[in-house]
Amino acid sequence: MPAAPPLDLASALAAGPLVLDGGMSNQLAAAGHDLSDELWSARLLSDAPEAVVAAHRAYFEAGADVAITASYQAGFEGFARRGIGHTEAAHLMASSVDLAREAARALPGGRRRFVAASVGPYGAVLADGSEYRGRYGLSVAELAAFHRPRLEVLAAARPDVLALETIPDTDEARALLGLVRGLEVPAWLSYSVTGGRTRAGQPLEEAFALAAEVDEVLAVGVNCCTPEDADRAVALAAEVTGKPVVVYPNSGEEWDAGRRGWHGEPTFRSARVDGWLADGARLVGGCCRVGTDGIAALAAAVTVLRTQRAGT
Repeated sequence: MPAAPPLDLASALAAGPLVLDGGMSNQLAAAGHDLSDELWSARLLSDAPEAVVAAHRAYFEAGADVAITASYQAGFEGFARRGIGHTEAAHLMASSVDLAREAARALPGGRRRFVAASVGPYGAVLADGSEYRGRYGLSVAELAAFHRPRLEVLAAARPDVLALETIPDTDEARALLGLVRGLEVPAWLSYSVTGGRTRAGQPLEEAFALAAEVDEVLAVGVNCCTPEDADRAVALAAEVTGKPVVVYPNSGEEWDAGRRGWHGEPTFRSARVDGWLADGARLVGGCCRVGTDGIAALAAAVTVLRTQRAGT
């Protein structure tokens, strides 16, 4: 009789690597949806929830084990600017978890799929590219006051994990790490980086170390960076924290915040996964501009490595 699928994400990670999805925004844009609104993909939680389900399902069908919700840019402030009140905004944020679950239920059974509730940085809600800079001029306490209500809403929706992602600054990491204590939902912490530093310029050793003793954090790593920077960060995150590493870089193209567009050539390759896993990664995927083809190739590479290891 085959073993029962693991009941929680921590158990699944202990059993082997898992594949994350790719960029939500590029999947929605490829389906013809306009994401020029300040809410970005979060706008579709209200306007076209069926499109969000379809995007999640496409990644699951490509081989992803974990879906990251469309709540990255969702916040009470952003919804308020569109005339959406507090109660409805909370409902929409919670619905992001339900939509990912719906996509998982629509697929054949026998395989456990997980939902990560995206908690984007403060800068994402500003919609001005400042999540790639950090240093917002806010204190840790002020950042905690911003994040607390949305974290509580997302945690109450019972995702498998809170994805504290694209964090550019250790001050924001401190705020978030303080808030996840007692929420009874595990979290991963993922920085946006350049070279060996956070986007705000702090050394990655110091940034990763903040999560080392936080029991609620089950993985630490990087996302929304170049694949080359991801390569360098994985081993460091494992060494500093002793935790599983999460890694999901962009395609390698560069974002021009002023022109709100991408330029350059992609460097994301599924062949990188071997090095990531060898260095301690257990959650591997793609971020902006990495679509279903990229995730399918990554999932195939992970399957090959699992098979090879099972045979040794």
